[in-house]
Amino acid sequence: MDRFVINPARIDFVTLRLFCLVAQSKSITKGAAQCNLAVSAASRRLAELEATTGSVLLERSAQGVQLTPAGHMAMQHAMRLCHGFELFGAELSDFSHGYRGHVRLWANMSALTECLPEALSTFMERRPDIKVEIEEQLSGDTVRALVDGYADIGILAEGTPAHGLEVAPFHVDELVVICPASHELACHEEVPFSACLAYPFVGLNRGSSLLELITRTALDHGTTLQLRVQVRSFGAMCRMVGARLGVGVIPRAACEPLQASYGIKALSLTDAWARRNLLIAHNPDYPFSAAAELLWKHLGGTQ
Repeated sequence: MDRFVINPARIDFVTLRLFCLVAQSKSITKGAAQCNLAVSAASRRLAELEATTGSVLLERSAQGVQLTPAGHMAMQHAMRLCHGFELFGAELSDFSHGYRGHVRLWANMSALTECLPEALSTFMERRPDIKVEIEEQLSGDTVRALVDGYADIGILAEGTPAHGLEVAPFHVDELVVICPASHELACHEEVPFSACLAYPFVGLNRGSSLLELITRTALDHGTTLQLRVQVRSFGAMCRMVGARLGVGVIPRAACEPLQASYGIKALSLTDAWARRNLLIAHNPDYPFSAAAELLWKHLGGTQ
């Protein structure tokens, strides 16, 4: 049987955006309104999209619309294409406003709270004609963005699966354990991680490479992490620890400015893994722009 081939000339971005909005709102009427289309015109575009793809993408009923299995797959690709088109327009707009380059940099929280701001400041002082768009993301999400071409450069924790990406050393991240200043651990200046496992923990949200690291290390010690509270930032972690809700593991640079404010103490960890490498990464399948190559060399220490 011949394979069905989609003709890309028959699909436009207005229809793709309409399809995404209808799928998200579960309503053709709402999706049409967001695209400034009449409902009849929107229905015709969706029917033409299904005919072009050779698949039923939406199940229609009196209660609205639902994605079919083929529709779920189509929506993933449609969202990538729409996002790419938005980036295309935004980056060309930068050139019209005097910029000579645009770099999309995704970085984990550790990098953004430690050495990255200073490194970027130095770079942008040297190259004010280059715009750097920065997003804080989990290391795993940064890898996916590099693979899919959403990001030009990423900074992630060592140990994050990064198959197919080119990586280089960026920074050494010193991890410490924080506890309330009145905690029984606070009489020490340094402790092994195993000494902390008897206490409840405050940790980052699921998907964080730091949470995965300490969870895996606890299992290596034959126990499970007593995770009492999960938060989205290092500042929130310090505040929760200061409120005596548990202990936590955090980069030293992220907690040092907050120790006095929140009544916490940072203890060095004697474990070798507490000195964690941060890596700079990019996808060699997507050639660097001149601007991205300059930033890569600057952050990688080769310039």
